[in-house]
Order: sequence, then structure tokens, then C-alpha cells
Amino acid sequence: MEVYEEAMNYLQTQISGITVKAEREMEPDLIEDVFEVDAEEAFVTSPLHTESIDLPDTPTSWAPEVMLERRMVVLKSILSSEHLYLSELETLLTPMKALKAAAGTSQPVLTSQQVQTVFFQVPELRDLHHEFYTGLSARLEPQEGQRPGLELGGSQPPPVGDLFLRMVSQLGPYRGFIDNYESAVEIVRRCTQSDQRFRTLAESMMSSIKGADNCRTKYTFEALLYKPLDRVTKTTLVLHDLLKHTPQDHPDHAQLQEALRISSSFLSGVNEESHCKRAVTLSTGIRRQLIRDGFVVDVCESGRSLRHLFLYTDLLLCTKMKGASVGKQTHYRFVWYLPLAGLKLCWGSEQERSSDLQYRISTMRTKMFQLRQEHKQQGKGGKGVGARTLDRSRRKMQQIELWLSTNTPVLPLELHSSSGKSHTLMLSSLYELEEWREAIDKLRGDSLETIPPDLLTLTNSCVKLRMTQHPHLQSLLPDCGEQGLCGTLSVAVHSACGLQEPASLYVCLEVDGYEFYDNKAQTRPCLRSLTPQWDEEFSLQVDGAQCLRVLCVLQTESGERWSVQGRSYIQLDPSLILKKWKKTIVCMNQMEVHLSLKYTPHPLEPPSSAPVQQHPVFNVPIGDLAQQEGVLVPHIVRSCTEEVERRGLEEVGIYRISGAANDIQTLKSAFNTNSRDAVSRLRAMDVNAVSGALKLYFRELPEPLIPADRFQSLAGALDIPDMSSRLETMLTILQSCPDVNRNTFLFLLHHLKRVAEKQEVNKMSLMNLATVFGPSLVRPPQVVLGQCGPRVDISQEVVVQVQVVYFYLQCNNLSTPLTSLPLDSEEEGTDL
Repeated sequence: MEVYEEAMNYLQTQISGITVKAEREMEPDLIEDVFEVDAEEAFVTSPLHTESIDLPDTPTSWAPEVMLERRMVVLKSILSSEHLYLSELETLLTPMKALKAAAGTSQPVLTSQQVQTVFFQVPELRDLHHEFYTGLSARLEPQEGQRPGLELGGSQPPPVGDLFLRMVSQLGPYRGFIDNYESAVEIVRRCTQSDQRFRTLAESMMSSIKGADNCRTKYTFEALLYKPLDRVTKTTLVLHDLLKHTPQDHPDHAQLQEALRISSSFLSGVNEESHCKRAVTLSTGIRRQLIRDGFVVDVCESGRSLRHLFLYTDLLLCTKMKGASVGKQTHYRFVWYLPLAGLKLCWGSEQERSSDLQYRISTMRTKMFQLRQEHKQQGKGGKGVGARTLDRSRRKMQQIELWLSTNTPVLPLELHSSSGKSHTLMLSSLYELEEWREAIDKLRGDSLETIPPDLLTLTNSCVKLRMTQHPHLQSLLPDCGEQGLCGTLSVAVHSACGLQEPASLYVCLEVDGYEFYDNKAQTRPCLRSLTPQWDEEFSLQVDGAQCLRVLCVLQTESGERWSVQGRSYIQLDPSLILKKWKKTIVCMNQMEVHLSLKYTPHPLEPPSSAPVQQHPVFNVPIGDLAQQEGVLVPHIVRSCTEEVERRGLEEVGIYRISGAANDIQTLKSAFNTNSRDAVSRLRAMDVNAVSGALKLYFRELPEPLIPADRFQSLAGALDIPDMSSRLETMLTILQSCPDVNRNTFLFLLHHLKRVAEKQEVNKMSLMNLATVFGPSLVRPPQVVLGQCGPRVDISQEVVVQVQVVYFYLQCNNLSTPLTSLPLDSEEEGTDL
């Protein structure tokens, strides 16, 4: 590898200005304020702006015509050198096919794995340089009636800077070749010594072209393997020489500057890895490798900033990306890093947005929606709409998406280092947050060793190692809205199974696409259940959606912390879910979550800027509440009964002893404003307050659960002497009740039966429970002044209420209630 050291010494003395200056002042933040963007701003090719990096000046002491003559000599030399290098690569590849074929026989020369190692990345290098050579020779061909362009004083060839820039931008195969080089040479040397057949081949490989003496050059296998190493160094030196002889006003100058920067940066990275392997190898034998990278929001005292985060084997590196504009290279600035040793992670509570920020987010979404519609119309405008107009509208969409990507995330991931340093990252996706947490957890540990990194070198290498090129912006993708779903995606979350022990869970849904609307939803928590049942339906407005992410989130016993129990995703195929419900099972770890999906395409309305407010729960007709929630049994009934069954079945006097009035009113207020927050509050409340809230809900229904117009019929049915006729009549009356009322009543009856099964402990028999609930569930019709109606004997009213509920509680053949509406035209399947 001495060639790298020689090349770098030369570069340091001749072109010291190439490397990125580490001490330059920090620039303004990556994201511009979109409200201040002028419609006539100059077009840039990337939404991420960057500064230019100074390069060595081109010598000005030579006359322009002399520089151009010398430039032609350099180009002629490059073309000739490329021709020879291609010939050497072809010679190296000549035996590959025969060696592969022999590997499958009983007497192989090399095994299949050895063949793969020896020729690793060589075909890719051949293809890369063949493309470059073909393009360069086409540009340098003399045109008819002109002298050859490469003769001194001849006419100038067309610009060729784009060819060099394209070639050096695809140097990835060289990194793979160089990393593999020592293994390939070791195989060649070992097989040359041990196998006569291979030795004969390896010591007499003939070039396909003849030299000046009309003879073909003979190479050894090892010498040919060295050619790419020599070539990657020469590329940087030749580019420097070509740029030196290219005037600053020449069309190639900016692109050659960029090509030289990329090539020299690549060579610097290779040189660092080749000579300083011990510096990036931990004593445990682990090489520092890039495991994951992506864009996150870094929160600090100065505000929020979009950052590119890199997770290495032993550390987290946070960088500021400076994107490429015309003629400039993407590069990175160091922000901070944290060793993984002793690093502690904390998933914080979802942050509340201020009213001002929420209003601004809504305004930006509306603006992006309008730009999206205008852009789609412009795209259909044909020749009347110029490319510049389309680019300008796309750039504005990108700027708004960047602003939203920075300001909308509310899920914090807190990082606490053992050294006392802490950083908070904000993510918009729980799925992505869990991916980061899981990746870090696999690597971190108190015993993990960290070798202090060369931060400048590590940061500069990011541009070569990164797997995520830019922030994920839908407006960067061509016609992404046409490829995804546009309209309403309905998701019904039914149930889960496969839990090893009872747990408190909720399901979180995330949809991709443009962020015009809220693209997340979550069920209420199902408390302490082995087979959670949600039966909740959500309608998500989507544009460009192609994937639905599903997460199952677990609450700890304390109720203070949550963790992701499992996650998965569904690729959305509109042909499978178009206007018909499709059942599917999402598998995650040992669990299965049962869902149904339906897609209804339609033109989208502009997003509303008004904040979405929850409808009240108490003192609302039960049919209206159930319709709002898309269920047959309201969530408040299910949540309260689940909590009572979790920790109140052995509570003496449950439902008879009332909880604190303040606690009951707190729960009432919580359910009226934020049902999901109310479900979490249930766990912290005294169980008698929970049972009191449920009784208050039924007591405050404007119309009783058993409609008042059935009161007389029920009272009469109780007087039927024949038991079978009485039972039939009572069940018929119950069946005649509205669906929501009937199913909610049945749900409550089954719950109260489970309470009564513990009557030896809780002292609540079926009669006691009927006495408590009868007056709330069964009420006579109100007599309105001036109207005639059936007279009710007030002395018998309470007796009827209690006896009706007690009769139903004694029935052994009550039907099982439905908790959610049946889905129309539903199809079974798991192929989504």
C-alpha cells in the first residue's frame, strides 16, 4: 500500500487546499423559514443548501491558448491510459469464466468462493471504465472537415467534465476491491504455490493488445490485481493536472473541481483505512462500522435542527448535512457524538404542541396541499408549462416538507451518556423511534470499548458511507401520489392473540405519504388482558400512501412507562382493498394482531386548519356516542368494566360503595376531553371511583339504556306466571331494543355476572348488583305536563327496575354481545 502514502504526501504538498477546512464558521441552519421564501428565488437542484468549498486556484501565468494546448495533451494521455487499463482489466477477467466452470467439477482449480473473492468487483470496475472510455473517445473524435481535436493547436473538443464527474461519483466498487485486495492476493499466492495448473495460468497472462514491438505484454496474476490500486491513485493526480490546465471560465472547470474533490476525498478515506486499521479496531476485535443512519430532529436550547445521525459500532455521530448545489459537493459538519458504552435511552412522553405551533403546522399543510394540486395541474399542462416552473413549485413543496419534518415530530428519544452529556432527538414516527432504539440497544453496554475517533476524518467519511442520501421527502419522488393511495384508508383494529401473560396494550397505526393530514391513529389501551379486544375503526385521509405500519405498545405495571411489544408493516395494494373490507393478520414476535382494511379513492378536500376537538361522552345519547366511535359498545363502558375486572373483583362492596366525588368528576372531565388520556388515568384512580364513573355515565344518559317505552312491557312480562313464557317475552323485548342499547346492556350483564362470581369475597350478589344498577338502566317514561300517558305506580317503580335487571342476570342463555359494527362485504385473507 506504499502507493497511497506517496500519493498523499504529494497531494499534501501540491494541493493542500483540497481538504475541507474544519475550522470554518458555522453556517445558518439547514432549514429556511418557508414564510420568507420568495417566489422568484433562484432555482437550486437540492433542497439542502450548502456553501462552496475553496479549491486551489488555477495557475494564471500561462496564456489561455497554451493552457488549452497542454489540456489537450493531458486528455490524450488520459484516453490512451484508459485504453491500456481496460485491456489490463479484460486480461485479468479472461480466466474467470473457465475457473467458475471448473469450480463445479470434481477437480476444481479454485472453489466457487475463491473465484468470487479473487475477482471481487473487477467486472464492475471494467464496466465503469468502459463507459467512461466510450464517452470520452466519442467526445474527442475529430469532426468531419476539422483537424483532430487532440493535435496541438487543433480545434477544442466538447466539454468532458461531466464524464469525469460521473466516473468518480461511482468509485464505490474500488472501496470493495481495496477492502478485499489482501484476501484476493493471499488466495493467488497460496494457489500458485500449491497448484501447478493455477501457477501456469497465474504466471503467463497475456495482454489483448500489442505494444510498440508488435508483441503482447505478459503479466502475472498478482501484477494485474495491483492495477486497480495503482489506478485509483493516478485518477486523483491526473484530475489535478487536468484542472491545472483548464481555464476558470472553461465549461469544464466547475465539474472538474467537484470530480477532484470526490476523488481526493475517496483516496484520503482509503489511505486512512489502509494505514490506520488499528485506530478503528477495538481490542475486542470489533471493527468500527456504520450500522444505521437517518435524519432526526436534534433539540437544544437554540431550538430544533434537522440532523443526519450515524450509528457506528461503538458511537453515535450527529452531523449537519450541507447539500450539493450546482457544482458543489455534499459534505458534513460535526455537531456532537456520544459513545455507546454506558449510554442510557429513554422514550419520553409525547410532547404537546403550543396553539401557535399547531396553527402554523395547519397553515403549512394547507399551503403544501395547494402547491401539490397546482404542481399536478402544471404537469398536465403540456408544452405550455416550462421545466423551470415545475422545478420551482417542486422546490417550494420540498421546503415546506423540510419545515414540517423539523417542527412536527413530538416523540422524544432521550440519550444520556455516562459522562453526563445528554441529547434529545425528536421523531415523528414511533416505528422509526423503535428501530433506532433497537439498533442502539444491540450495540450499547457498560463494557463496550470506544476508541476516541478522529472526528474530522469520521465526519468527512460520512458522505461515502451514508445509506440515507437525503431526508425522506415525498415531493422528491416522481409521481409518488399516483403510485400510492389517494382518498380514505379505513382501518378496523379487532383483537390480538398470542400473549404469554395478561398485558395492557394499545395498537398504533402510521401511514406514509404526504403530510397534509394527521397520518397516525391509536386505539384505546386494553387493560390487563390475555386476548385484547379493541374493535375500533379509523378513517385516515391519505395521499401517496404505500405502507401501513402497525405497532403494539405495552404499558408497564406502574402505568408510567410504555414499550413497543412488536411491530410490523403492510404494503398497501389498492386492488385488494378497493371499496371492500379485507381481513388480515399482522404477525409480530409471538403475537398476532387482527385488522381489516378498506380503501375508498376520491379527490381530497383541503386540510382543515381548525383543531380537531373530541365530542363529549357524558350526557350524550348512547346511539350518537357509539356512532361517533364506530362501535356497538362505547369505549367508556368497556374501559371501566375492564379496569374493575382487573383489580376490583375482590373489592368489598364494589359498585355499592361510591368513590370520592372529586375523582369521579375528574374521570368524567377526562373522558369528555381526551378518552385515551382518561383510560390511562383509570389505572391511577381508586377502583371505586372507576365503578362510580361507570354508574354516573348510565345515570346521566338522556334516554335510559333500556328505552323508556319498554318499561310497561317489561313490567307486564314480570307478571306472566309461566316461566318459559315470561323468559321468551323478556328476551323478545330485549331483542327489540336498538342495537347499541341491546349490545351494551348484554355486555354489562356478562360483566356483572363475573363480579357476582366473587360474591363470597366482594359481598355483591346478583340481587345486590341489580339493586345498584336497576334505577340507572330501566326508567319509566317521563310524564309531560298536559299529555296523557300510562300511570306508573311510584311505589312499585323501583321494584320493577330491580326485578327486570335481576331477571336478566339470572338468565343462563344470554347471547354474546357484539362490541363493533359488522364490516360489509368482508373477505378473509392474510396476503396483504
